[in-house]
Amino acid sequence: MAGHCPPAPFAGPVVVDQLSILAPGLLGASVAMAARQFGAARRIVVWARRPEVRVQLEPLPWCDSVYPTPEDAARGSSLVVICAPVENIPALAAQIRPQLPAGAIVTDVGSVKGELCRRIQADYPADATGPLFIGSHPMAGSEKTGHAAGTAALFKGRACFVTPFEAAPPAAVETLVRFWAALGCEVTTMHPDRHDEIVAHVSHLPHVAAACLCSLLSGKNPDWRNLAGPGLRDTTRVASGDPGLWRGILNANRDEVLRALRSYQDELQALHAALANRNDLELLAILERSKAWRDKLRPIP
Repeated sequence: MAGHCPPAPFAGPVVVDQLSILAPGLLGASVAMAARQFGAARRIVVWARRPEVRVQLEPLPWCDSVYPTPEDAARGSSLVVICAPVENIPALAAQIRPQLPAGAIVTDVGSVKGELCRRIQADYPADATGPLFIGSHPMAGSEKTGHAAGTAALFKGRACFVTPFEAAPPAAVETLVRFWAALGCEVTTMHPDRHDEIVAHVSHLPHVAAACLCSLLSGKNPDWRNLAGPGLRDTTRVASGDPGLWRGILNANRDEVLRALRSYQDELQALHAALANRNDLELLAILERSKAWRDKLRPIP
């Protein structure tokens, strides 16, 4: 059953006529909220797997209709954003394809792109006779989950990857870039495999490092957590992310994450050796190099 609510006034240039959000958790709800607030879509429809979530979504002002199946939500859409866990994205993309018009764009928000894009591309050949798939990955999120945690401001100033293969029509790529830019993202386009190498180092490895530190501390006296300062909270915040979701991400990007881990182990070993050998010059060099890099990290609004 579809729920209806009047759309808010448009605040910016319309990029797509109908936007469909499949699996509106934190990211999906935020996409819809931002698209509504900034006027990026004339109509916004959603599908959620669980009936109780669909009931919760129906009265919300950032969607015009809530549908019981992915096919219903995707039918006739200009742009479909799949916000499910990475292991579920290919099946959903295949499921909705028959309902999409020629020229429709399907994208996702998954943090792994190479193998995922190749699997989906088999069902979405880049020609003018059917819909197109082009991967996306906005570098935005939180340790929080669920549509209630969504916010229209989530993408402001955040990097977003758009990852077309070489055969993708330039006009479709441009539409997707304009859509994410309308939501506030700073968009970069690149090959899916290059994306996976980068995020293995700047996203997946930090999560693993934080998770391993918390795993180590979980074996110590539990009272220690009450003695920690803000540094531990800052360093380990991302470890509060959904373990099941992150298991899927790490498995999907296994090869690149393993390469990043080997490099990180080398860096840890270098620090270990400098400390063990009382090599203060090397220890200082590592600490100064790390400070210089961190001090140039772009602030997030």
